Amino acid sequence: MTPFERYVGMLEGKKVDFVPRIPILMQFAAEFIGSDYACFASDFRILVKSNEETAKYFGIDQLSCISDPYRETHGFGSEVKYLKDAPPRSTHPLSENNDMGLLLEPDPLKSERMLDRVNAVKLYKEKFGDEYSVLGWIEGPAASAATLRDVSNFLMGLIIDEPFACELMDRCLETCIAFAKAQIDAGADTIGIGDAIASQVSPDIYENLILPREMKLIRAIKEMGAYVKLHICGNIAHLLPGISSLDIDILDVDHMVNLADVRAILPKKVAIAGNIDPVNGILLGTPESIRKKINEDYQLVGNPYLVNAGCEIPSGTPNENLKALCEPIRYRSS
Repeated sequence: MTPFERYVGMLEGKKVDFVPRIPILMQFAAEFIGSDYACFASDFRILVKSNEETAKYFGIDQLSCISDPYRETHGFGSEVKYLKDAPPRSTHPLSENNDMGLLLEPDPLKSERMLDRVNAVKLYKEKFGDEYSVLGWIEGPAASAATLRDVSNFLMGLIIDEPFACELMDRCLETCIAFAKAQIDAGADTIGIGDAIASQVSPDIYENLILPREMKLIRAIKEMGAYVKLHICGNIAHLLPGISSLDIDILDVDHMVNLADVRAILPKKVAIAGNIDPVNGILLGTPESIRKKINEDYQLVGNPYLVNAGCEIPSGTPNENLKALCEPIRYRSS
């Protein structure tokens, strides 16, 4: 089977040869080809080459466009500073006031950093056609709003200025949908939604303010014909009842969340991806311990399941450890 066939087969409930591998690679991938994070985040050609080389060497079934959370933020008017050995830094255009008139109107096909990601999708498709799954990426409505307002101000706003927080998320939602469409039109078969800030709110705030907007976003992406992956790193145990109502295809699960609880609460059709601790399990683990954990997780969760760590594979991870994570695990009927 091709990587794409393997990936889609698992999501569609079909028998595949072995479990798809979809680790999140950013700085690790850049350094693997002798580059750095600044180049990876600023030049789609480096991002594509990094993911291409790691996919071939380690045995990975998906090529990803994820790099950092500031693509849309830059489109709204923030300034982005690139760092060689860390994620980019970004200003917060609304950190001092609530004047949304300060924001630009992001256009995914004109805004420099958004277009760079769209071009990554195009280059993947030019080079590989349908051999690999291509993962586009957007920030969710809460994450986008938090990068514009800054995290503390956004979280406080959800409590003391709910109307503005909701208006800002709605503004971001429009951009989320447009950015997803541009990547799907370019050839992405899956859109990942990063909404990590949601892990920091209560179930009530999540279900009343954030979840309805995620629901609209996911519905729009599904209507465009793409699969949807939700990524809320951190402890999302308290959000699982709400997340279970979303029409997602994949849920990334971080290491502090119990996989048995996730499988019990989520609809059976949702593929669970995860959830080895990226630092203690992958960076500091051993090939033997990694193989053992992945096999235990697959045995516990059953199908549909995708091999992944709880979040990004850290820089400095030994190659043999990532090799162990990506070793083929034979499909088991369940």
